[in-house]
Amino acid sequence: MQFPEIRKSLYTKDFSWGFYCTNNWKQAVRWANRNNEKPVINFFDYTADESLSILKFNEMNDGWLEFIAYCRSGKTHNYDIVEGPMANDTVWNYVNDFIKGTITKKNNFGHLQNSRTLHIK
Repeated sequence: MQFPEIRKSLYTKDFSWGFYCTNNWKQAVRWANRNNEKPVINFFDYTADESLSILKFNEMNDGWLEFIAYCRSGKTHNYDIVEGPMANDTVWNYVNDFIKGTITKKNNFGHLQNSRTLHIK
């Protein structure tokens, strides 16, 4: 595939809707094997473009947690690219409990995979 197909379907992902990419091979394999009889992993080159609006989380912190809660509530944002850790199964319940208000912020996220999301306007 020369160009990625962008679909505006569910907005309730970690970084809202967009084309999710990863530089982690194991994560790419997991994503490719979801709901697909013949999984495909595509490779893309990315050249930084300073004219784009980019939000980057270098680590899981309170700002990261609040941004994920914001996106998972169905809200969108105006960033062209969001990059940072995505909540895995270990952190999923913690993030959902934070969104529901049953727990407060804690900085105990464990090890998560880094992801980049491209957002088309």
